[in-house]
Amino acid sequence: MIKHIFNQGKTVFSFEVFPPKKNEEIYDLYKTLDTLKTLNPDFISVTYGAGGSNSKKTATIASYIKNICEIEAIAHMTAVAMDEKFLTELLNDLKEKSISNVLALRGDRPRDMSDDDYDNRTFLYAEDIIRIIRQQSDDLCVAAACYPEMHPESASRQMDLQYLKQKVDTGVNFLITQMFFDNSKFYEFREEARKCGIDIPITTGIMPITSAKQLGTSVSLSGTSVPQALSNLVAKYADKPEDMRKAGIEYATKQIEDLIANDVDGIHLYTMNKAATACEIMANLSR
Repeated sequence: MIKHIFNQGKTVFSFEVFPPKKNEEIYDLYKTLDTLKTLNPDFISVTYGAGGSNSKKTATIASYIKNICEIEAIAHMTAVAMDEKFLTELLNDLKEKSISNVLALRGDRPRDMSDDDYDNRTFLYAEDIIRIIRQQSDDLCVAAACYPEMHPESASRQMDLQYLKQKVDTGVNFLITQMFFDNSKFYEFREEARKCGIDIPITTGIMPITSAKQLGTSVSLSGTSVPQALSNLVAKYADKPEDMRKAGIEYATKQIEDLIANDVDGIHLYTMNKAATACEIMANLSR
């Protein structure tokens, strides 16, 4: 289980992949995973569609990671469009595939979900499904998300930390942060979280920005702030795709080096299913 890896006194490295929309593209993802395996990550996470459309793909891909690549896999599950029956079936499916790690999320509202369905959904928050998971199994390793720059729907940082502590206390083993580009924001968050009694491992989510468009999309979805150094980099190389890619990888590498120097529990690389980017970053770090 992943929770035991954090007890080994090292920086835990992990990657994230997402299920392809087309079934036939899953074999390309398997090739990506075969490449990521050579980088010896401690675990790989698999995302999950908010409406449940990718739940079977998530379980299948997690099984490939665990049983073929022989790497710990963690399957995302989002509460927003679930009911207890669906959650139980998904947990049973993961158990049959020997997956013992889950990342419990609230999830974004599906585009085709009506106002009535959204307002009357079974689970309002991630902690609601964590309680069900813990009722059904004490054996699973459960992760949850956190926001170094505060959840966009929170009224204040203090309120955000209060809700996070409440979620952790339902039975969370470790946290994975939303992406961030300014390490000082994470260090402030970590210090405040520890003061609030959140003492489980916190692994840091890093998104390599390899195109100007990617930065705009990432910020709009997450609300993450953009430091001046990264903004200048994008402005300089916006019309030079290959230079932009190299500069983005270099920025992520330096960000990770600084995090390691400041004793973070883990580095979680949002690979966007691009093995080459992960390979370059890991090669930079090894040097």
